[in-house]
Amino acid sequence: MTAIQSTRRGFLQGGAALLGASWLMNSTALASIDPNSFAGRIFGACHYGPFEAVLRDGKIVAISPMVELDQRPTEMLSHGILDRTYDKSRINYPMVRKSYLKGWKSGDVKPELRGKEEYVRVDWDTALKLTAKAIVDTIEQHGNQGILSTSYGGWSHAGIMRPNVLQGKFFNMIGGCTNTVGDWSAGASQISLPHVIGDMEVYSAQTAWEVIRDHTEVFVMVGCDPIKNNRIEYTVADHGMYQPWEQIRDNGTKFISINPQKTASDAYLNAEWVRIIPNTDVALFLGMAYHVLEQGLEDRAYMDKYTVGGDKWIAYVKGEGDDKTAKTPEWASAITGIDAAKIRELAELLAKSRTEIAGAWSLQRAHHGELTHWAIINFAALTGKIGKPGQGVGFSWHYGNGGMPQSGKGTPSGLSQGKNFVTEYIVPASRLTEALENPGAEVFYNGNVRKYPDVHMIYNAGNNFMSHQQDTNRLIKALQKVRTIVSQDVWWTAATRWADIVLPASSTLERDDMSVGGTYSNDKIYAMKKIIEPVGESRSDFDIFAALADLFYRQSVYIEDGQFPEYMDIMKFAYAKTGASQHTPFEEFWEKGYALQPAPQEARSWVRHGDFYTDPVAHPLHTKTGKIEMFCETIANMNIEDCPGMPMWLEPAEYLGNAKEGQMHVVSPHPWHRLHSQMDQSESLRNLYKVQGREPVRINSEDAAARGIADGDLVEIFNDRGTVIAGAVVSDEIMPGVISIYEGCWPSLDSKGRCNSGLVNFLTSTQKSSGLSQATTANTCLASIRKCEDPEGPNMAYEKPPIIEGMEIAAIADEDLALDRLDALVEALYADMSPGEKLFYERCTVCHGPRDVGAFTQLQWKAITPSMFPRAGLEEDEAALVMEFLMTNASDAAK
Repeated sequence: MTAIQSTRRGFLQGGAALLGASWLMNSTALASIDPNSFAGRIFGACHYGPFEAVLRDGKIVAISPMVELDQRPTEMLSHGILDRTYDKSRINYPMVRKSYLKGWKSGDVKPELRGKEEYVRVDWDTALKLTAKAIVDTIEQHGNQGILSTSYGGWSHAGIMRPNVLQGKFFNMIGGCTNTVGDWSAGASQISLPHVIGDMEVYSAQTAWEVIRDHTEVFVMVGCDPIKNNRIEYTVADHGMYQPWEQIRDNGTKFISINPQKTASDAYLNAEWVRIIPNTDVALFLGMAYHVLEQGLEDRAYMDKYTVGGDKWIAYVKGEGDDKTAKTPEWASAITGIDAAKIRELAELLAKSRTEIAGAWSLQRAHHGELTHWAIINFAALTGKIGKPGQGVGFSWHYGNGGMPQSGKGTPSGLSQGKNFVTEYIVPASRLTEALENPGAEVFYNGNVRKYPDVHMIYNAGNNFMSHQQDTNRLIKALQKVRTIVSQDVWWTAATRWADIVLPASSTLERDDMSVGGTYSNDKIYAMKKIIEPVGESRSDFDIFAALADLFYRQSVYIEDGQFPEYMDIMKFAYAKTGASQHTPFEEFWEKGYALQPAPQEARSWVRHGDFYTDPVAHPLHTKTGKIEMFCETIANMNIEDCPGMPMWLEPAEYLGNAKEGQMHVVSPHPWHRLHSQMDQSESLRNLYKVQGREPVRINSEDAAARGIADGDLVEIFNDRGTVIAGAVVSDEIMPGVISIYEGCWPSLDSKGRCNSGLVNFLTSTQKSSGLSQATTANTCLASIRKCEDPEGPNMAYEKPPIIEGMEIAAIADEDLALDRLDALVEALYADMSPGEKLFYERCTVCHGPRDVGAFTQLQWKAITPSMFPRAGLEEDEAALVMEFLMTNASDAAK
């Protein structure tokens, strides 16, 4: 491989990605410098990129992408944002479900009618008071743990004032509530990999792309689709890796895609497509490892220096373990569907080349999902790759534009959340239904034993959990035990349609906020300016929780008006934590809409695990041994039946190897035109991909012909959990026996109980990945498919539910609320907090980690804090205080 020189042609091809971001320092919005351009423009930013909104008479008429900041704007930005802002699915006013409004005093609220009966339009006073009373009643009768927050993730909003953070701040003022732990995206590996390689890996920066371009001979994408998934970001997308991917491709790197279907990345990068039966990746890497060992291609010196436990795993691979089965290429072929000769070819190519292996998060959203990334790590360690330039493993190439150089600069930090005093009870993010069905039951999570709470209230802000959770029909039944569900959202998503009290939140464009560009690069700070006034009677999430706090006489504490007399003072405080603030004053930043904090030159040569490879003694991994644990004693000693101490082949509960006749494997990747369920209400976007108004399902032409299905037909996909109606997309770029339907669409039930929209989670299972992480197994799913002969009318998912307007409602008297019942508890909350504890709860808002310090071991916290501390903007002395608190209170700390 040869390094590309910075020629004029290279600049035109690579732009800022090649030469860095410094050239943008004096750039202004291109549209705004057009002398004939309409002046009514306001800068904004969101998950889909930076933009200028064009306003006429106080209404947005167009969204203009900022091409000098965003290299590849998508339709979600240019069309979706405008569509959804004024869509008919907006919640314009507070609403209460009819039976709940009638029976809130008596308790006869008829939860079985959720999703079926009308809503009543009410005023804010009524909605907030009913919410406050439900909170107090639940805490008084069932403890704080009786309230469950389903506001996990924080994906609804790209700024620092995310609904889940603001909700956490409110509830922690009154003792807290039960939170979910882990997450949906990478719930298995974020628990297992810190034990194995000393870092979550799934939320970590990747080797700088120029290193890959100049050194990598073979780049293997295992389920990985960076071209599709990097269209969105947790913060603000700038699509900075698209041109670098082209340079990597054009410089001669060979791409191989191991996937049951061909992806956009395969086409973009000219990848060789290797078809594999879903959920069998562990078997593939075991089979390749066997051939590497048989041919003497392993790197023993590397394993001796950088790993532990390799001998035990090698014995298992060679058939010297308890199962006495050699994991030969023929053995792997029978499981994976890949020819044994191809497995040998891949093994030799990967072992002999400078190879980078990119594993998707989807791989671990499966039964025994903890073992898949681990198997990739073991193969890379066996062949001596990890830490070398252009080689090794990476599990975030498809997210956050992984590969972009890191600025290493501070990013905006928002308001403190405070401490949640509910620590004995948890609900792993994917175990909501199980928790509702088994109150008080013990749950084993990451080596710790906690309990499921007895849930009587759910508070949901900015999260469409009803589209997110698996086995939706089972969830709907389980929710009937919950007395009150409050959903705070902008649109009539599934989570609001099954709620009792609906609080209308304003959209991203209707409040001031701030974010960062690039999840890993962190090289731009963005002003998320208020573009228009809130639609209808909607309010910002901050204002909603402040109003709730006011009912408890704690609004001043919530908004921290002593430190922040005005809302914009919060923005100034947040901006002061950034690297950009050192050279660009806040006023200049806010006026312009962005400020830059470019990555230093040395970041362009950074190698993931490079320091460890260079000197493993000076830079040990945050595992117990300081090395890569090919066999992990810590996990093995937990004695978890479905998660052994090394990556082994364990048959999934559902896959083609145990399918009944006619069943197919259902995979549900992230959508192209949505961020999970966001943007599904955009008619402009739906017109680009929906089939007869339903979610498209990709099916192999042989499978379609055998079932009499033609391209564009409506089909029923069904199993014993549910039935969905989707639109067939017949293709030869998906292997036989597999169908693919994007996750996240909005559901709509027909008279037969079928989802007439195509929400895949009516089919997926609540099976846990294992007892280690309790994570989702959405990609472990079998179902049958047939042509739909009796579809019922159009898909109604994007219509408002029936609403009763003009009903006369009596004012709620304060004496009926008795909110002062919580005063004594609240006064004693923070009396004995240490400085490090206070800093942790005030500053370290960990998106992808637990708020309960005792949920992680000392080593796991050491693996998390390198990314957590910079995001929290901690100084060295502050970080030391927090680390002391974490080490003292971790799950394995001396008591």
